[in-house]
Amino acid sequence: MRYRALHSWDVRPDEAVEIQKMLTGSVRFQRVDRVETVAGADVSFSGSRAHAAAVLLDYHDMRLLDVSFAEMDVVYPYIPGLLTFREGPVILRALEGIDEADVLLFDGQGIAHPRRFGEASHLGLLLDRPSIGCAKSRLWGEFREPDGERGSFSLLVDRGEVVGAALRTRTNVRPVFVSPGHMSDLSSAIEIALNCARGYRVPEPLRLAHILSLKRARMTR
Repeated sequence: MRYRALHSWDVRPDEAVEIQKMLTGSVRFQRVDRVETVAGADVSFSGSRAHAAAVLLDYHDMRLLDVSFAEMDVVYPYIPGLLTFREGPVILRALEGIDEADVLLFDGQGIAHPRRFGEASHLGLLLDRPSIGCAKSRLWGEFREPDGERGSFSLLVDRGEVVGAALRTRTNVRPVFVSPGHMSDLSSAIEIALNCARGYRVPEPLRLAHILSLKRARMTR
Protein backbone atom coordinates (compact mmCIF):
# COMPACT_ATOMS: atom_id res chain seq x y z
CA MET A 1 0.00 0.00 0.00
CA ARG A 2 1.59 3.28 -1.10
CA TYR A 3 1.20 6.71 0.46
CA ARG A 4 1.79 10.32 -0.45
CA ALA A 5 4.47 12.38 1.31
CA LEU A 6 2.46 15.56 1.87
CA HIS A 7 4.63 16.97 4.67
CA SER A 8 7.69 16.38 6.83
CA TRP A 9 7.43 14.40 10.06
CA ASP A 10 10.37 16.28 11.58
CA VAL A 11 8.41 19.24 12.89
CA ARG A 12 7.82 21.06 16.17
CA PRO A 13 4.42 20.62 17.89
CA ASP A 14 3.28 24.09 16.81
CA GLU A 15 4.24 23.24 13.22
CA ALA A 16 2.36 19.94 13.50
CA VAL A 17 -0.78 21.80 14.53
CA GLU A 18 -0.46 24.08 11.50
CA ILE A 19 -0.06 21.04 9.23
CA GLN A 20 -3.28 19.61 10.64
CA LYS A 21 -5.11 22.88 10.08
CA MET A 22 -3.79 23.09 6.53
CA LEU A 23 -4.72 19.52 5.53
CA THR A 24 -8.10 19.13 7.24
CA GLY A 25 -9.81 20.93 4.37
CA SER A 26 -8.73 18.11 2.04
CA VAL A 27 -10.66 15.46 4.00
CA ARG A 28 -13.64 14.16 2.00
CA PHE A 29 -16.82 12.47 3.21
CA GLN A 30 -18.68 9.84 1.25
CA ARG A 31 -20.51 6.56 1.58
CA VAL A 32 -18.22 3.49 1.60
CA ASP A 33 -19.71 0.79 -0.62
CA ARG A 34 -18.63 -2.62 -1.93
CA VAL A 35 -16.21 -3.49 0.85
CA GLU A 36 -14.36 -6.76 0.24
CA THR A 37 -11.20 -6.23 2.29
CA VAL A 38 -10.38 -4.24 5.40
CA ALA A 39 -7.02 -3.37 6.93
CA GLY A 40 -6.08 -2.45 10.47
CA ALA A 41 -2.86 -1.19 12.02
CA ASP A 42 -1.61 -0.71 15.56
CA VAL A 43 1.60 0.21 17.36
CA SER A 44 3.22 -1.11 20.54
CA PHE A 45 6.29 0.33 22.22
CA SER A 46 9.38 -1.22 23.73
CA GLY A 47 11.74 1.32 25.22
CA SER A 48 12.67 3.73 22.46
CA ARG A 49 11.37 1.48 19.66
CA ALA A 50 7.93 1.53 18.04
CA HIS A 51 6.64 -1.76 16.61
CA ALA A 52 3.75 -1.63 14.12
CA ALA A 53 1.66 -4.42 12.67
CA ALA A 54 -0.64 -4.05 9.67
CA VAL A 55 -3.17 -6.72 8.77
CA LEU A 56 -5.40 -7.27 5.75
CA LEU A 57 -8.61 -9.24 6.33
CA ASP A 58 -11.53 -10.48 4.27
CA TYR A 59 -14.40 -8.18 5.24
CA HIS A 60 -17.03 -10.90 5.17
CA ASP A 61 -15.46 -13.61 7.32
CA MET A 62 -12.53 -11.74 8.93
CA ARG A 63 -10.09 -14.25 7.48
CA LEU A 64 -6.48 -13.04 7.64
CA LEU A 65 -5.11 -12.42 4.14
CA ASP A 66 -1.81 -10.66 4.79
CA VAL A 67 0.31 -9.19 7.57
CA SER A 68 3.28 -6.85 7.65
CA PHE A 69 5.53 -5.48 10.40
CA ALA A 70 7.73 -2.44 10.81
CA GLU A 71 9.78 -0.92 13.60
CA MET A 72 11.72 2.27 14.13
CA ASP A 73 12.96 4.56 16.87
CA VAL A 74 10.40 6.72 18.63
CA VAL A 75 11.40 10.33 18.01
CA TYR A 76 8.19 12.27 18.67
CA PRO A 77 6.79 12.83 22.18
CA TYR A 78 3.33 11.73 23.24
CA ILE A 79 1.08 14.77 22.81
CA PRO A 80 -2.72 14.36 22.81
CA GLY A 81 -4.09 15.51 19.46
CA LEU A 82 -0.76 14.93 17.69
CA LEU A 83 -0.67 11.14 17.88
CA THR A 84 -0.08 10.72 14.15
CA PHE A 85 3.28 12.46 14.35
CA ARG A 86 4.41 9.85 16.88
CA GLU A 87 2.88 6.72 15.32
CA GLY A 88 2.24 7.63 11.69
CA PRO A 89 5.69 6.95 10.18
CA VAL A 90 5.95 3.39 11.51
CA ILE A 91 2.30 2.60 10.67
CA LEU A 92 2.80 3.77 7.09
CA ARG A 93 5.92 1.63 6.79
CA ALA A 94 3.99 -1.43 7.97
CA LEU A 95 1.11 -0.70 5.59
CA GLU A 96 3.54 -0.58 2.68
CA GLY A 97 3.93 -4.34 3.10
CA ILE A 98 0.29 -5.29 2.43
CA ASP A 99 -2.02 -4.94 -0.57
CA GLU A 100 -4.47 -2.06 -0.81
CA ALA A 101 -7.62 -2.49 1.26
CA ASP A 102 -11.08 -1.18 0.48
CA VAL A 103 -11.20 0.50 3.89
CA LEU A 104 -8.70 1.14 6.70
CA LEU A 105 -9.37 1.08 10.45
CA PHE A 106 -7.14 2.93 12.90
CA ASP A 107 -7.03 2.86 16.70
CA GLY A 108 -7.51 6.60 16.95
CA GLN A 109 -9.80 9.42 15.99
CA GLY A 110 -11.07 10.54 12.64
CA ILE A 111 -12.77 13.94 12.72
CA ALA A 112 -13.60 13.57 16.44
CA HIS A 113 -10.59 15.77 17.08
CA PRO A 114 -10.13 19.44 18.05
CA ARG A 115 -8.94 20.27 14.51
CA ARG A 116 -11.08 17.57 12.80
CA PHE A 117 -7.88 15.78 11.78
CA GLY A 118 -7.15 12.78 13.96
CA GLU A 119 -4.99 9.81 13.04
CA ALA A 120 -7.59 8.11 10.82
CA SER A 121 -8.22 11.31 8.85
CA HIS A 122 -4.50 12.07 8.58
CA LEU A 123 -3.38 8.61 7.47
CA GLY A 124 -6.41 8.10 5.25
CA LEU A 125 -5.54 11.30 3.40
CA LEU A 126 -1.89 10.29 3.00
CA LEU A 127 -2.92 6.85 1.73
CA ASP A 128 -5.82 8.24 -0.33
CA ARG A 129 -8.05 5.41 0.92
CA PRO A 130 -11.34 5.28 2.86
CA SER A 131 -10.49 5.31 6.55
CA ILE A 132 -12.31 5.09 9.88
CA GLY A 133 -11.25 5.98 13.40
CA CYS A 134 -12.22 3.50 16.10
CA ALA A 135 -10.82 4.56 19.46
CA LYS A 136 -11.17 2.91 22.84
CA SER A 137 -11.56 6.27 24.58
CA ARG A 138 -13.08 9.65 23.79
CA LEU A 139 -10.79 12.49 22.81
CA TRP A 140 -13.27 15.19 21.80
CA GLY A 141 -16.99 15.87 21.88
CA GLU A 142 -19.86 15.10 24.23
CA PHE A 143 -22.18 12.09 24.21
CA ARG A 144 -24.79 10.27 26.24
CA GLU A 145 -24.30 6.64 27.14
CA PRO A 146 -25.87 4.47 24.41
CA ASP A 147 -28.34 1.70 25.21
CA GLY A 148 -26.80 -1.55 26.38
CA GLU A 149 -27.51 -3.74 23.35
CA ARG A 150 -24.93 -4.47 20.66
CA GLY A 151 -25.39 -2.05 17.77
CA SER A 152 -26.75 0.77 19.91
CA PHE A 153 -25.02 4.11 19.53
CA SER A 154 -25.28 7.74 20.52
CA LEU A 155 -23.92 10.72 18.64
CA LEU A 156 -20.65 12.38 19.58
CA VAL A 157 -21.19 16.12 19.29
CA ASP A 158 -18.88 19.13 19.47
CA ARG A 159 -20.52 22.57 19.64
CA GLY A 160 -23.54 21.36 17.73
CA GLU A 161 -21.57 19.45 15.08
CA VAL A 162 -21.79 15.65 14.90
CA VAL A 163 -18.22 14.30 14.78
CA GLY A 164 -18.72 10.62 15.55
CA ALA A 165 -20.59 8.10 17.66
CA ALA A 166 -20.23 6.06 20.83
CA LEU A 167 -20.93 2.56 19.50
CA ARG A 168 -21.79 -0.52 21.56
CA THR A 169 -20.00 -3.39 19.80
CA ARG A 170 -20.90 -5.93 22.54
CA THR A 171 -23.96 -6.00 24.76
CA ASN A 172 -23.32 -4.32 28.11
CA VAL A 173 -19.65 -3.65 27.28
CA ARG A 174 -18.15 -0.16 27.16
CA PRO A 175 -18.61 1.55 23.78
CA VAL A 176 -15.91 2.39 21.27
CA PHE A 177 -15.71 5.83 19.69
CA VAL A 178 -16.15 5.74 15.94
CA SER A 179 -15.66 8.66 13.57
CA PRO A 180 -15.18 9.16 9.83
CA GLY A 181 -11.56 9.49 8.78
CA HIS A 182 -11.24 10.23 5.05
CA MET A 183 -13.49 9.18 2.13
CA SER A 184 -16.05 7.77 4.59
CA ASP A 185 -19.10 8.99 6.48
CA LEU A 186 -20.57 8.29 9.91
CA SER A 187 -23.13 5.71 8.80
CA SER A 188 -20.43 3.77 6.95
CA ALA A 189 -18.08 4.04 9.93
CA ILE A 190 -20.69 2.63 12.31
CA GLU A 191 -21.73 -0.17 9.94
CA ILE A 192 -18.17 -1.26 9.13
CA ALA A 193 -16.88 -1.08 12.71
CA LEU A 194 -19.85 -3.11 13.94
CA ASN A 195 -19.45 -5.75 11.22
CA CYS A 196 -15.76 -6.11 12.11
CA ALA A 197 -16.48 -6.60 15.82
CA ARG A 198 -16.87 -10.39 15.98
CA GLY A 199 -17.40 -11.24 19.63
CA TYR A 200 -14.98 -8.66 21.02
CA ARG A 201 -15.27 -4.98 21.91
CA VAL A 202 -12.51 -3.96 19.49
CA PRO A 203 -13.06 -4.62 15.75
CA GLU A 204 -11.09 -7.64 14.57
CA PRO A 205 -8.56 -5.85 12.30
CA LEU A 206 -7.50 -3.62 15.19
CA ARG A 207 -7.64 -6.38 17.79
CA LEU A 208 -5.41 -8.63 15.69
CA ALA A 209 -3.00 -5.81 14.79
CA HIS A 210 -2.66 -4.96 18.47
CA ILE A 211 -1.94 -8.58 19.45
CA LEU A 212 0.72 -8.92 16.75
CA SER A 213 2.41 -5.56 17.42
CA LEU A 214 2.50 -6.27 21.17
CA LYS A 215 4.02 -9.69 20.55
CA ARG A 216 6.76 -8.09 18.42
CA ALA A 217 7.47 -5.47 21.08
CA ARG A 218 7.72 -8.08 23.83
CA MET A 219 10.20 -10.12 21.77
CA THR A 220 12.69 -7.26 21.94
CA ARG A 221 12.57 -6.73 25.68
